Formats: sequence, C-alpha cells, structure tokens
Amino acid sequence: MTEIRRDLTPALTLGKSDHAKLYALAEAGLDRMPDLADVLLTELDRAKVVSDDKLPEGVVRMGSRVRYETNTGTETTVTLVYPVDADIEEGRISVMTPVGVALIGLKAGQSITWRDRADKRHKLTILSVDAPVVA
Repeated sequence: MTEIRRDLTPALTLGKSDHAKLYALAEAGLDRMPDLADVLLTELDRAKVVSDDKLPEGVVRMGSRVRYETNTGTETTVTLVYPVDADIEEGRISVMTPVGVALIGLKAGQSITWRDRADKRHKLTILSVDAPVVA
C-alpha cells in the first residue's frame, strides 16, 4: 500500500435539515470529542447547503446506505446514522466517527481522504449510494 501524500477535499452537498442537525451535533461534541467535532464542523462549513427537496439523488445523507472502497481495496457497505443508532454489527456507523464524517455529503465516484484516530491518512471512494428508507 502506498502512502497517501495529499488531502482530497471534494465538493460536498447537504440538505438544510441534515446540515442543521449535524451542526448542532458537532457543537455538542466539542467538549467530548473536540478533534472529531472540529473536523465535522469544517466539513459542514465547506458544504453546499440546499433545500431538502433540491438535494440531488445519490448524495450521502443521514440514513443513506453507502458502498465504498478504501485505498487498500476493501469494499464496505454501511448505513450512516446518528450516534444513538450506531451498531457496527448491523453495519450502522455513526456520523461522529472519522469514516462517518468522511462520507457525509459525497456522491458516487467521489474520493476523499480522512484521518484515523492515530492521525494516519486514508482514502475512500464512494461506489454507490442508496437513499434512506423512510418508515
């Protein structure tokens, strides 16, 4: 595996309701997880925010089922959820994890770099996005 030498910061798009909820979540997390909360706030600040009904299909939002490939060639499928709903055994990952923050707002074909808790740089590429299932 080759070392990833530069950060990729692709364009992000978020719906207004996800943006507002995630901003509040990140601000609340500044005391408990300041580094991760700060990364999420940075991503939220650089995202293009659109009304929920104008959010293009195929954009990762809360509740989306996402298939992605890492720089190691591993394919993973997860559902992006709020921390209270996270269950790694069920494939539900929290948006308040390094990978969760990396996924939000991307669409199929986009790649982004993210740093793990040990500050090692990784890359993931979105392969497909399924819209959230509304119960």
